[in-house]
Amino acid sequence: MAGYRYLTFLTDYGLEDGFVAACHGVAARIRPGVRIIDITHLVPPGDVRRGAIVLAQTIPYLPPGVHVAVVDPGVGTARRGVAVAAGEHVFVGPDNGLLSWAVREAAGDGPVRAHELTNEELWLHPVSATFHGRDIFMPVAAHLAGGTALEEVGRPLPPEDLMLLPPPVRRIRDGAAEGEVLTVDRFGNVQLSVTAADLEQVGVRAGEPMLLSLSRRRLTVPYRRTFGSVTPGELVAYADSAGCIALAVNTGNAAQRLGLPPGARVRIAPAP
Repeated sequence: MAGYRYLTFLTDYGLEDGFVAACHGVAARIRPGVRIIDITHLVPPGDVRRGAIVLAQTIPYLPPGVHVAVVDPGVGTARRGVAVAAGEHVFVGPDNGLLSWAVREAAGDGPVRAHELTNEELWLHPVSATFHGRDIFMPVAAHLAGGTALEEVGRPLPPEDLMLLPPPVRRIRDGAAEGEVLTVDRFGNVQLSVTAADLEQVGVRAGEPMLLSLSRRRLTVPYRRTFGSVTPGELVAYADSAGCIALAVNTGNAAQRLGLPPGARVRIAPAP
């Protein structure tokens, strides 16, 4: 096996400390010349769901490679470390649901193979109880990128035994699209689990207003192609780059204005 040219990296480590650099260094020492693509290291601390969404929405645009993801509030506990092959990709990280949506995206209708990281010969030693990204996940990923067979990382796991995050709420009911807030980005834009295709199905089309229900509030919101299609300070809905409906305030912060955290429920219907 020739291995992979690319290794990607997603964490909640931040950029203030040397954690990311240490992991880069480990990969470079094991697999010199490997190209590392940093997806993000600014996932909110311990926010497994946010990390899972970012990884799943990014994977369609990444080259075949080994993808290390570490948002791991259970580090040092009995939770497993895993490597999962799906499509042209191999995912390495904690078995806490973080990888699950990206694996599904990469696999499509194809097979998934999973192994627990039990081969300690591929780890760094001594192993820190709180830095498995450096001492377990990145070394294993670098070996895989260098051509080590997936079977060599440890014992096989039935893919159905892997931890799964519950899918986001998304349904059509009573002439409306119902969903939840997936993520809030650094601009305060609110991404929903509702898609542009869902709105088309219930009769809401770009250029028309929509009725947005948030708990006990009901708002009429313009549905446009981009947040720049409305005047500064105005709320707008648009289909974002992932095909999801997003809420934004032109030159403002929609999450703050609407008080919408991740997981908040929403309902969208045609405006009367």
